[in-house]
Amino acid sequence: MSDTKKLVVVVTRGCDDERSSVAWSVANGGIASGYQVTMFLVSSGADWARKGAAVNARPNPLDPPVTEMMQNVIDSGGSIFVCPPCAMVRGYEKEDLIEGAELAGSTAMLGVVSEGAKTLTF
Repeated sequence: MSDTKKLVVVVTRGCDDERSSVAWSVANGGIASGYQVTMFLVSSGADWARKGAAVNARPNPLDPPVTEMMQNVIDSGGSIFVCPPCAMVRGYEKEDLIEGAELAGSTAMLGVVSEGAKTLTF
């Protein structure tokens, strides 16, 4: 097991739900605290990764824009995994996703968990 602190944040809510902005805020707090962060977007949470979807979303007006928090996850070396079946149900393919997001299912997420990641779900 690596000495790197790891955090997996599972996002189940879409762009219109304040709980999902909390997920991105907590992830960014994890980054600031030295965690390597993996986001796992499932159900309507997969909508966050669709190009353009997060541009106008700002569910919590006291948080930075979610697009900035998402980019910070990517820039910090974190991962944004999008559940393949959740994307497929919404008609999303790889080319529909933002740069830095990847179609990766529970096996990929559980691989990070098996390396000692803490997990949070929103």
